[in-house]
This record gives sequence, C-alpha cells and structure tokens, in this order.
Amino acid sequence: MAKIPETMRAVIAQGAGGPEVLRIVDRPVPRPGSGEILVKVAAAGINRPDIAQREGRYPPPPGAPDIMGLEIAGTVVALGEGAARFPVGTTVMALVPGGGYADYAIAHESNALPVPDGLTVEEAGAVPETFFTVWSNVFERGGLKAGETFLVHGGTSGIGTTAIQLAKAFGAKVIATAGSESKCDACRGLGADVAVNYRTTDFVATVKDATGGQGANLILDMVGGPYIPRNYEAAARDGRIVQIAFLQGGTAEVDFTRLMVKRLTHTGSTLRPRPVSEKTAIAQALEAQVWPLLADGRCRPVMDSAFPLDDVAKAHARMDEGGHIGKIVLKV
Repeated sequence: MAKIPETMRAVIAQGAGGPEVLRIVDRPVPRPGSGEILVKVAAAGINRPDIAQREGRYPPPPGAPDIMGLEIAGTVVALGEGAARFPVGTTVMALVPGGGYADYAIAHESNALPVPDGLTVEEAGAVPETFFTVWSNVFERGGLKAGETFLVHGGTSGIGTTAIQLAKAFGAKVIATAGSESKCDACRGLGADVAVNYRTTDFVATVKDATGGQGANLILDMVGGPYIPRNYEAAARDGRIVQIAFLQGGTAEVDFTRLMVKRLTHTGSTLRPRPVSEKTAIAQALEAQVWPLLADGRCRPVMDSAFPLDDVAKAHARMDEGGHIGKIVLKV
C-alpha cells in the first residue's frame, strides 16, 4: 500500500463568483474519525450545488470542509475507529458533505457503497449525489408508483438523466422537458415516452395531451420561479410536486386555489445538510433496489465529459454553459 502523504491538492472557492474564483491549494490530508474511511479519490462528480457554493449561495453545512465536491469514487486507504465495512484497498463510491475535489476525502462508511461490476471509476464518481437525490425525492418523498405519469424538468441534467432511467425501470410513464431538439432526442433515448422542448412548446399542453387531459401524477422540479404555477396546471388531481432547486428563483405568483381544487401536494427537500443516519437509510435502499439495475446495465450514469483536477475551472464553465448532457466529472 502506498504511503499516505501529509498534504494534498484540494479545490476551494476564493470568494464568490464564476469559475475563475476556484483555486487549487495544498491542505493537510484529513484523518478519518469514528465510523469514517479515508478515500484516495479517483473521480469526483460536479453538481449544481457546487455551482451554488462557488457563487456564494450555498455555504457548507456546519462541520463540512470548505473544499468543494459532494460525491467521490476511489480506493479506501485508511479506516477510522470502528469502521469495518470496507477493508483498505476496496474501491467505493460515496456521498460526502464536502471535500470531494481533492486527492483524498473523508466519507462515513455508511454513506459509501460498493462499485457495481461494469462501472468505471469515473462513472462511479458520477453516481452518489444524483442517485441519492432522485431516490429520496422521486420514490420516497414523491411516492412514484408503476403506471403513474412522471414529469421531470431538466431531463438532460445529471438529475434528469438519472430520474428518467429509474422511473422507467420502476414502471412509470415519463415526460421530460429539455432546451433543444437534440436534448429531447437524448431524453427519448434514455426511455422518456415524451420529450418537450420548453423553448418552443408549452409543456403544460403537452402533458395534458399525453395523459388524456389528466396531468402528471408526480413532477420533479429544479426550476422554480415561473414553473411553479405551471406545474400546478400540469399536475393531475392528487398529484405531487417535489421541489429540489430554484434555478429561476424561489418566488412566484401562484393561485393557490389550484392546490385545493386538485388536492395537490407540493413538497421539497435538500440532501447535503441531512444527518448521516438519514443518508444511510437512502444508501441502504439504493443498494437493495437500484444497485442490481446498475450491475446488469439496465441503468447507468450518463457521462458528458471528464476534466483533470487542474482544469476544474473549465469543468465548472462547461456546467455554467448548460450544453452538457449527463454528468461532468473531475479525474483526480
């Protein structure tokens, strides 16, 4: 086993702003505490919360490092007291509250998962944040069932590509929105029954047409703003809307009588600040319900691009531009 160095490269945001505020700095290699593992990072996924943190809109929760990055894949190189699930030398993927954009990162062993056969380490680095988010919001909070109609906005994002595949795998009818015809084609290629170019077509009308006027049983939204009242129109009676972000703002003018008349449920959640125990429950559900789908190839992360850690600013610029389909990762 290679000796663990004293220091490592790590990425922080020096101030708030665009990709230019990202800096690679030297930091001490962290030491795993009780129940924790130290992972030599091979790949780290880039996610929208990272962009929000860089812009100064999403500070790390108490106790989390200021180092960027919420998901990693790599090799276990050291164990904290009581950690026994993954022996040193095991390749894992893990959800972390921060610290992923670095040579080494700490994860709680219960928030780490084995890498299914057939997944590359770069693909593994693109899994935890999106799969934890989709499972907890679409299937646990949103209660999606086989035979229901599911509308997901941002169908070619990391969240969207994951949600399409999992919803189809569990028997739902899927409608996705995206910002171009090529992106709509990508959504259909992943299994979406209907894809809507929101720049040219009213998604509310499309949802109604595709459901015989009934609407969507579940809507996963990360747009917010003007989409909120439109989601109320697109939802079926007793429909559920799960909010996971507000890319177009967290305020809107809404006629809440639609909420009453349709008996809608509008809920939402964040993942990063949740305690380890709650993330552990999600990890256990994923391993039981979703890992078999990854292992046999019925579902896998959609990869847009990979950048060396030194090019982290270019990787963030790629996400800022909005042209990506699927996940962007850093090769560490």
